[in-house]
Amino acid sequence: MADVLTKLKSCISIANGKVQVNDAVAVRGLIDDLIYEAVFNPDEEKRKGLQKLVIEIAKQMGAVPSSIQSLYEEMGKNYPGFTVPAMNIRGLTYDTSRVIFKKAIEKNVSAMLFEIARSEIGYTKQKPVEYTAVVLAAAVREGFAGPVFIQGDHFQLIRKNYLSGPDLEKNYIKGLIKEAIEAEFYNIDIDSSTLVDLDKSTLQEQQRPNFGIAAELTEYIRSLEPAGVTVSVGGEIGEIGGKNSTPEELRAYLDGFKETYKGKGVSKLSVQTGTAHGGVVLPDGTLAKVKIDFDTLRQMSYAARKEYGLSGAVQHGASTLPDEAFHTFPETTTSEVHLATGFQNIMYDNPALPAAFKNEVYEYLKQECAKERKEGQTDEQFFYSTRKKGFGTLKKKWWDLPENVKAPIMKELEEKFDLLFRELRVGNSKDIVDKTVKPVVVEKKVPDNILG
Repeated sequence: MADVLTKLKSCISIANGKVQVNDAVAVRGLIDDLIYEAVFNPDEEKRKGLQKLVIEIAKQMGAVPSSIQSLYEEMGKNYPGFTVPAMNIRGLTYDTSRVIFKKAIEKNVSAMLFEIARSEIGYTKQKPVEYTAVVLAAAVREGFAGPVFIQGDHFQLIRKNYLSGPDLEKNYIKGLIKEAIEAEFYNIDIDSSTLVDLDKSTLQEQQRPNFGIAAELTEYIRSLEPAGVTVSVGGEIGEIGGKNSTPEELRAYLDGFKETYKGKGVSKLSVQTGTAHGGVVLPDGTLAKVKIDFDTLRQMSYAARKEYGLSGAVQHGASTLPDEAFHTFPETTTSEVHLATGFQNIMYDNPALPAAFKNEVYEYLKQECAKERKEGQTDEQFFYSTRKKGFGTLKKKWWDLPENVKAPIMKELEEKFDLLFRELRVGNSKDIVDKTVKPVVVEKKVPDNILG
């Protein structure tokens, strides 16, 4: 570490907490070691300081955390023909983000979101400021300049927690929102769809707990926005994995939201169309084929844009769909699609991952996740459903995998991102992003003594 920081002193300077990059080429050559220290240094305060340093360096070098709001406002007026991929990176985050930025530069892609959910922040042990730092370090390493859209995904109110103590659960989410905005997540999805009350007689009354809480949390988000930044807020009407959403539910939610909160509301709305997070795994470990209701997406995207000025409907739980399904999202004018488990599957199932390491992860899961095993589950089903939790505690071991192991995994991921960018039609989206999004550099101070 001392060696890295000594070298950094010759290419950056810090005065009154403000970072100045003096030699961008040299910084790019040091970023691998710097981000490693920022994630794994044993001193928590040192880690936080180094993470903030990485973020400020990235902003100086043109990779700026940004809100996608103005692009989505444009999409609400005139659909540009592409669907924005929102990518949850649970493990190997730095390497995977590098691959994404490399492919984005090659394909002239700027309309893409890096995201992490409430649950993932916990089990992958990636707090918001660390996630931002790792993503931006990857941007620096690959030479990506422009807005970088980082999103809090599924900032979800857990139903049983809310019913037993509404204020405690709301305050937890508010704390998470505050932490995320401080870490420059300028895109946040509020998921209060868990609170929908189907026992009520009308759609609006069913959705009232959902839009009521979403409106309250949106107002809270607006109170925390830095000068010049309008956070893009997403809502959700159908809990993913439940019954399919309808245009009538969309209208009930959005009308109720507008009545409850008069300020700038949501920019998009997540709906349920038949998918499930992570896919449905069969006893032999293979995934069941999912029939997605694309007509629902088309109808609700149209209603969201034409009647409410939103960017459109959002699809969750899509990464395990067959490759040939992805071209349909732009055809149905879906504005955003969320992708996570498919990337995780590539990491676990690529033949280059040593069997001994995979067994080590699975032994950990047997011990730590035993209570999650459902009656009748095969080993294949149990490991598939829990292996997302194999990234957090073992994060350093994943990061330290040798290059001859990581290279084939990254090659397969690169091919996946190539396909997604092509099928979702976000190639050359940099042009419309540059026209609509003006990155705002929110300057933050780092400790003057962070370099020692």
